Amino acid sequence: MPKRVLTGKIVSAKNQNTLVIQVERKFRHPVLKKVLKRSKKYHAHYDTGEFKVGDEIKIIESKPISKLKKWRVLEN
Repeated sequence: MPKRVLTGKIVSAKNQNTLVIQVERKFRHPVLKKVLKRSKKYHAHYDTGEFKVGDEIKIIESKPISKLKKWRVLEN
């Protein structure tokens, strides 16, 4: 089964080897037929690279690294 790849914006880069990424998705409400936005934060692991808050980044699903980290940084 292929691993999920998500694109989001970096919200926090304070922790060592960890980024917090906010992923926003849009969907149409089944009754109201209105387009709604929902967002979720993911913790992602990275080994090298300079990342700043506000950068767009891709993350890929991986095996659990810690309690919250189940994603890895794919690219900028």
